[in-house]
Amino acid sequence: MDLNLSGKTAVVTGASKGIGLAVTRTLLAEGANVVAVSRKTTARLDELAGQNLLHFAADLMDPQAPGEAVARAVEVYGGVDVLVNNAGGPPPGVELPRGSFMDATDEDWRLMFEFNLFSAVRAIRAVIPVMLSGGGGSIVNVSSGNAHLPSPINVDYGAAKAGMNNLTKVLSEEYAPQGIRVNTVSPGPVRTEWWTDEGGVADKIAAQAGADRDSVMNAVVPELMKLSTGRMADPQEVADAVVLLASPRSASTTGAEFAVDSGFRKEI
Repeated sequence: MDLNLSGKTAVVTGASKGIGLAVTRTLLAEGANVVAVSRKTTARLDELAGQNLLHFAADLMDPQAPGEAVARAVEVYGGVDVLVNNAGGPPPGVELPRGSFMDATDEDWRLMFEFNLFSAVRAIRAVIPVMLSGGGGSIVNVSSGNAHLPSPINVDYGAAKAGMNNLTKVLSEEYAPQGIRVNTVSPGPVRTEWWTDEGGVADKIAAQAGADRDSVMNAVVPELMKLSTGRMADPQEVADAVVLLASPRSASTTGAEFAVDSGFRKEI
């Protein structure tokens, strides 16, 4: 299916690995120009190098960085049609999961919201005038199932993502009549580096459970999190939903939340 993204320009945050890398790869395959935003590049992002890909090195904890990324996209490609706010998770200096609500200080909360919510707010604030001048566009915010399922081990993260879901609804109401669609994709546990890297979440759970990393991801986590599919999601599966929402083929979809979570959320 042609997603009608050829020649469009997208800004993707957190693009160097995991879900963001998969989104970048998919957009490029659909013929889009991509400004891939991350603190540094990676070998796998470098493999995608070409005239349709620009890496913009930025620390999204810097309040100026989101706007600078959007401005660079306009400078190089002439506009922005798609914004994917994918950057998220623990910011530099913060570790998850926690043991309790009491383990998060005021500074931990501030850093978590800066990275997971305020960076998206700033990127959206910068891109809306650009999209309006270009006749519209699509914004996709990558949230989390934890926005709905409160967890004391990720309390500040879940609160920030709940704020992102609320933001999506507000923006979709205000800007849909002006041609800008805003939607959310909410993953559950995904096999990203946050889980799989040495010392990552899988290793931490393995140490507690007396298991190895592969057993944790293949069996312990699916059982512990009651995943209906019996497995964690692949980043590409999340990327597919993101790119479909970014596409003009989803022209009547706005204010929606798509769960790509292996059946993590059970509520109606």
